Amino acid sequence: MNDLNYNKAIELLQSASSTEGFLASAEDVSNYKRVWARDGVICGLAALASGNEELIEIFRRTLETLANNQHHNGTIPSNVMTNEDVIEVSYGGLAGRVDAVTWFIIGICQYSFYTNDSTFVKKYEGNIQKCLQLLEAWEFNNKHLLYVPLSGNWADEYITDGYVLSDQLLRIWALKSYNYFAKDNSISNKIEKITEQIEINFTPNSVGEKYHERAYNEVNFQRYMPCSFSPAGYKMQFDAFGNSLALFLNIGSKDFQNSILEYSIELKNEMPLQLLPAFWPAIKESDLDWNLLKNNCKYEFRNHPNEFHNGGTWSMVNGFYGLALLAKEKRLEANQLLDSINLMNAEEDFSFYENFNSKTKVPNGVPFCAWSAAAAVMLGQSINTNFKFLV
Repeated sequence: MNDLNYNKAIELLQSASSTEGFLASAEDVSNYKRVWARDGVICGLAALASGNEELIEIFRRTLETLANNQHHNGTIPSNVMTNEDVIEVSYGGLAGRVDAVTWFIIGICQYSFYTNDSTFVKKYEGNIQKCLQLLEAWEFNNKHLLYVPLSGNWADEYITDGYVLSDQLLRIWALKSYNYFAKDNSISNKIEKITEQIEINFTPNSVGEKYHERAYNEVNFQRYMPCSFSPAGYKMQFDAFGNSLALFLNIGSKDFQNSILEYSIELKNEMPLQLLPAFWPAIKESDLDWNLLKNNCKYEFRNHPNEFHNGGTWSMVNGFYGLALLAKEKRLEANQLLDSINLMNAEEDFSFYENFNSKTKVPNGVPFCAWSAAAAVMLGQSINTNFKFLV
């Protein structure tokens, strides 16, 4: 594709490549010069969409690095750093990372599907089975929804915990991807059960036994699925990534999916960047959740209102929102979204910043983030070549 924005994104993915796989950033920042599970798989999905054989090979190395460092209990590394003969493996900081497990399964299966190599799934069958057993254990009550600790996924400095929307949906995508190869009726049944529980507990006026009946009845449901709930009740912020996955995976009634679509398009159009913030509305110092937010950081506080997870705007999140728009045949809106992602990525001579302040449009976080580039590649190829992921 002869497009400057696309070519710059591909160049960054190439710059973020290493012998062990995709690094989170091409910038020389220690914590980002690692092979991360979620970042690496998202970059790998972009590699598949691009058809670039060199990048697809880096994706394979990413998956192998993660598999080779899987914990004996099944946990997939949050990140791996190799420095000559020294290997440092992290399974999470303040808490373990639940989404590393689901992203790993998605990555193995999407790679196998698009390279037409089912032996790759067979090679890592044992790793996948450990992951599936661990996900079952993380339900704790055997009622089909994962229980995720605070700081347990990509929004690792945000307030979501308990039954987190995005993690349930990533699990469905992982199971669907794997079952393309396994064709196991028990997995099909599990997908149905998880889907049923999401629709019962995350959508209004649902029929069925609720996890937390009292909390559910007290909630004023909006036009989207809430970001999480726990024994302490519901957290009602709009989670752009989670709701995008719901649309992408076709979860919820047709009417409610249309409601999510309408709300998200309205929100996008009223934002200065013409993109969705990660979580909305932003939490302010006067809000009850501020204390929970301000203490959930290992190094420095970054979740100022309209920044980082707290209402900041991420290319990565909007890349998946674009895929959701395409899945719902909103091609015009997807094209407009790609233009906005490209404008954001091009800021400061294509610095591909991690995220932006949603109100001031000022860049935040680390520059040259690989998954910011991946978002543009995934969405661009889906629009221009009709590329579709295995769902």
